[in-house]
Amino acid sequence: MLPPVMRRALLLLLPLGFVACAGPERTSVPITPAGERAGAAVVRTPLPDTQPSPPVIASAPPSRDVVPPASRPDVTHPGDAIYVCVADKPSGREQTVIAFAPKVHGLCKRHPEMGPCQYERNQCRAAGGRVYARGGAEITLAHEAEYDKKVMRVRFRAN
Repeated sequence: MLPPVMRRALLLLLPLGFVACAGPERTSVPITPAGERAGAAVVRTPLPDTQPSPPVIASAPPSRDVVPPASRPDVTHPGDAIYVCVADKPSGREQTVIAFAPKVHGLCKRHPEMGPCQYERNQCRAAGGRVYARGGAEITLAHEAEYDKKVMRVRFRAN
């Protein structure tokens, strides 16, 4: 049994721990302003026809034996875009086209494992999105691991 002073201190600090663990809310993928698109190496533009989130259906709790089917959203790749970032938000589904400058576009098309391409995919995931390549195939972290096998990445860690 804890002394009364310890119990009061624990009751006061417990809510603060929950607030600290909540973490920041994820923001959307940063969109490139219209004035900066001409000289930008990467242009992120939202697709105007955002689709609503799939409805949530209340049913019996899922069984451990049944694996729910993965929902593949209908992704639109306008023009010659390589990637589309899809994020499901409470307001609906947001699709952002990731378009590269011509030189970077050619690099990412031939070698998706290279740094600029990986950086844009990671930006999408950090905003709570999922990256889809042409043809609707999702680029997952398993794909990223395969890409890392092709390229020797050197990561420096500070002591």
